[in-house]
Amino acid sequence: MVEMTAPRPDDTLCDPACGTGGFLVGAGEYLRETHPEIFTDAIRLHHFNETLFNGFDFDNTMLRIGSMNPALHGIENPNIRYKDSLAEEHAGEDEAYTLILANPPFAGSLDYESCAKDLLKIVKTKKTELLFLALFLRLLKPGGRAAIIVPDGVLFGSSTAHKALRQILVEEQKLDAIISMPSRVFKPYAGVSTAILLFTKTNSGGTENVWFYDMRADGFSLDDKRTPLNADKHENNNLPDIFARWNNRKDEESRARTEQSFYIPKADIAAKGYDLSLNRYRKVVQETMQYDPPEKILDELAELETEIQQGLERLRGMLKEQAIG
Repeated sequence: MVEMTAPRPDDTLCDPACGTGGFLVGAGEYLRETHPEIFTDAIRLHHFNETLFNGFDFDNTMLRIGSMNPALHGIENPNIRYKDSLAEEHAGEDEAYTLILANPPFAGSLDYESCAKDLLKIVKTKKTELLFLALFLRLLKPGGRAAIIVPDGVLFGSSTAHKALRQILVEEQKLDAIISMPSRVFKPYAGVSTAILLFTKTNSGGTENVWFYDMRADGFSLDDKRTPLNADKHENNNLPDIFARWNNRKDEESRARTEQSFYIPKADIAAKGYDLSLNRYRKVVQETMQYDPPEKILDELAELETEIQQGLERLRGMLKEQAIG
């Protein structure tokens, strides 16, 4: 997710459900590798250490870990603070960030009285995964990018709120990509099916084609142990292939819908009621099988039956000889 959004030295990054600060650390390491000029420029270095990295959480233990983790990776003073992102109003932080990376909590529900009113103006719902999506739209500056993990229900849910948010992403913003992930990728903590959703906030549309990728493996076994597999094999780890195809998206335009990745035009998505599930657009090729005529199959079964009977007779004879001896 970090590599696909490609953080820049002038970005202002936020994870509104930061937990241990993994996304912040990942973005910091990416910037160290790709933009070493940060550390020879006083202004950029100050931004890197003081204002680039922002994270919220309402769990005090997570806040302590989330503050320590970036510091141990060379980010001197990240802005990690207590905030219930869905319950508190966001005055002063509207359109404050250019990049959001997040894996927000799934399958929760809040009372309307507990929800921030500015989020309910975007979409009226009690579901936390939808409220977080509304929050990201609220926090991003126009032109800002987001890569977030969502449960699959966000992509095809039939409620009014589900459909409204998907329509906003497709029609009012620029939806870039949907990456479907294996259902057990978050084992042993959760087995829910999830996807990575990437979009750019524009407030003026811009979606032309949406890139879909069916990620079937991430280099680890899909059980509670999550054992590392031979990552050199494509069938064990699709991540290098995702990066390669994402960085050469022009080549993706010619891929058929039967392949592991493909583009879908906005018009097709609108015609499907803004359903964003990959399987809604994938074309399955049925392999034609040639079978022998029934008479030939019956003859072969009869031959096998004869061989079995002959074997049984030989076995009986051997048992009789053994008993006599």
